[in-house]
Amino acid sequence: METVRILEHPERIDWEYDEEADVLYLTVGEAAPAVGIDIGEGVILRYDEPRREVVGLTILGVRARLLERLHAVSDSHE
Repeated sequence: METVRILEHPERIDWEYDEEADVLYLTVGEAAPAVGIDIGEGVILRYDEPRREVVGLTILGVRARLLERLHAVSDSHE
């Protein structure tokens, strides 16, 4: 099986949240060109093919997901 590096001791992880689009962008290390791979459930993995490592994640619908979960938790406590 091929080796893929995933968050192996990153020097930094940066994030940016687009409130209007409700999208969270996470960048591991220095920003680099990458291929977007949809891994399901509104998560897109950003993969640097030549270096064979994950360089970021894009998470769609962050606020909507959080509100849905919070609502479910509060309903379960009633």
